[in-house]
Amino acid sequence: MSAHDAVFNRAFGAFLFDMDGTVLNSIAAAERIWSAWAVRHGVDVEAFLPTIHGVRAIDTIRRLNLPGVDAEAQAAFITEAEIGDVDGIVEVPGAAAFLQSLPADRWAMVTSAPRDLALRRMAAAGIPEPAVMITAEDVTAGKPDPAGYRLAAKRLGLEPQDCLIFEDATVGILAAEAAGAQLMIITATHHHPIETPHATIASYNAITLNIASDGLLHLQPI
Repeated sequence: MSAHDAVFNRAFGAFLFDMDGTVLNSIAAAERIWSAWAVRHGVDVEAFLPTIHGVRAIDTIRRLNLPGVDAEAQAAFITEAEIGDVDGIVEVPGAAAFLQSLPADRWAMVTSAPRDLALRRMAAAGIPEPAVMITAEDVTAGKPDPAGYRLAAKRLGLEPQDCLIFEDATVGILAAEAAGAQLMIITATHHHPIETPHATIASYNAITLNIASDGLLHLQPI
């Protein structure tokens, strides 16, 4: 059975969602802020921008190992700038309606963004706020470490293998794999086709949801 078929042939206790690139598209806003920051710090913008997606700001800055740069202070600066710039942030097609169709105790958001930024972007895109949301402040190791997904599953009273994780970025995919969960890859914001053994959909308009009498979640392709 293929990974695509496997996702549609079993029930899940809950769905766990990445945010940026998975339920909303904030690429333009994020790249505006990070491009300006990179120029000020003498970082090659073209090479740098592909590395920012799905990663905590502090981890992105630390990885550069720039002399004399306070990673915590710069990450805070980036966050404030991103909170102030939500122009062009939109939902991934069908995401808001799909999330609203889920029982509140059956889904969570796991994002590398700080909580204030996550809430600001979700509001801008019309994405409902989940009962369980794991943000940058909740873990000591960001994606690709699986800690965020493990914590989200725990708060929902489940194991990661009982959950389906919706992701779009490489670091998030690695985190989900390390957590032991099955994956659905959202490709709406990908500029190039992604090579992955996991199930993929272009948007949430490609799937429907059935909720069993026991509360388990079943996906069906349209």
